[in-house]
Amino acid sequence: MTGVFQQPADLPRSPVDRWRELAEVAGVFLRLGLTSFGGPAAHTAMMHNEVVRRRRWLGDEEFLDLVAATNLMPGPNSTELAIHLGRRRAGWPGLIAGGVSFILPAILIVLALSEVYVRYGSTPQVAALLYGIKPAVIAILAQALSHLGRRALRDMTSAVVAVAALGLWALGVNEILILLSAGFAVLLIAGRSRPKPASLGGIFPPLAIATAPATFSLPLLFLTFVKIGAVLFGSGYVLFAFLQADFVDRLGWLTQQQLLDAIVVGQVTPGPLFTSATFVGYVLGGTPGAIVASVGIFLPAFVFAALADPLLPRRRRSPWARGFLDGVVAASLGLMSGVTIGLGRAALFDLPTLLIGVAALLVLVRTKVNPSWVIVAGALAGRLAQTL
Repeated sequence: MTGVFQQPADLPRSPVDRWRELAEVAGVFLRLGLTSFGGPAAHTAMMHNEVVRRRRWLGDEEFLDLVAATNLMPGPNSTELAIHLGRRRAGWPGLIAGGVSFILPAILIVLALSEVYVRYGSTPQVAALLYGIKPAVIAILAQALSHLGRRALRDMTSAVVAVAALGLWALGVNEILILLSAGFAVLLIAGRSRPKPASLGGIFPPLAIATAPATFSLPLLFLTFVKIGAVLFGSGYVLFAFLQADFVDRLGWLTQQQLLDAIVVGQVTPGPLFTSATFVGYVLGGTPGAIVASVGIFLPAFVFAALADPLLPRRRRSPWARGFLDGVVAASLGLMSGVTIGLGRAALFDLPTLLIGVAALLVLVRTKVNPSWVIVAGALAGRLAQTL
C-alpha cells in the first residue's frame, strides 16, 4: 500500500478535527449499514474497500490484524470490526459511533418488517410467500454450514468435536457448556507436543439442562440476549442455535416457525444477522421488546471491544487463544448442524418445498448470487406453488 495514511486518532487533535472525524465515522458506517448485504465476509470486504483503499484510515496489515483478532472475541464479528475501525479513526467516541451507525439502519428496517409481520404475517398472501421462503433459508443455512465446515474442520480433532457437539446438543446439553468445554479441550490437546485423540466423554461433561416454559418479561429477555451476545463465537448463523435453545426449547416463547421467520428477516436485511434479535424482541414484546433485545445482543460487543482493543494484536499471536477458538468454532458448527436439521423438518414438509430447497441449494453452490435474491426467488416460487 502506498500513499499517506491518516494521523492516528490518539494523537492531539483540535476539537474541530475530532468532530469532523466523528462525523466521518458515522457517515461511513451508516452507509455501510444500509448497503452491506451478504453476511460478515461481504461486510469485511466492503469495510476494507471503504476505510483502507478509499480513505486510508489504516493499512492492510493493521486491518487484517483487526479482522483476525475480532474472530477471537464472542459476538458479531463485522460489528466488532466496525467498532474497532471507528476507534482507530476517531478515538473512544468513534468506537461508539462506528458500532451504533453500522447496526442502527438494520435495526430500524427489521423493526418495520416486524410490524408488517405481526399485522399481516397470518394472511394467506404472506403465508404463500413464506411457504417458499423457508425452504430457501434452509438451503442458505446448509450452504453456509458446508462453507464454514471446509474452513474450520481441518483435522480429526475438530471433526470429532463437531460431531460430539451435535450429539450432545441433541441430548439437551446446554450450548454454552458445549462451547466452553470444546474450547478448553482443543486448547489442551493443541498444547501437547504429541496430540492424542480425545474421547467424547473427556471433551464434554455429560450435564443436561432441564427445560421449562417461563413467563415472558423484559428483564429476562434482556439478560438472555446479553448472555447470547457474550458467549457466541463463530458465524452469525450460530445465533440461531442459541435462539432455538433459549427461546424455543428452554423458555418456550417462540415456535420453530417463528424462529424460521426470524432467520428470514435477518437474512433479507442489510447489516449483521444479529438483528434477528430485534425481530424476536418485537414479536414477544412489541417495540420495547425490540429495543431491549437489540441492546442486549449488541452490548457485549461494545464492552469487549473497549476492554480488548489494546490487547488485540497479542491475542491474535497467542497459540492458546487460537486453540480455544478452534474448539469453540468446531462445536459451533455442530450446534448449527443440529438447528439446521430441526428447522429443515419444519420447512421441507412436502414435495414443492423440497423442490424449492434443492433448487435454491444448487443455485447457491453453483453461482455467487447474493442469498437475498435466492429468498426472493423462493417467495415467488412459493406463491406460484400455492396458486396451482
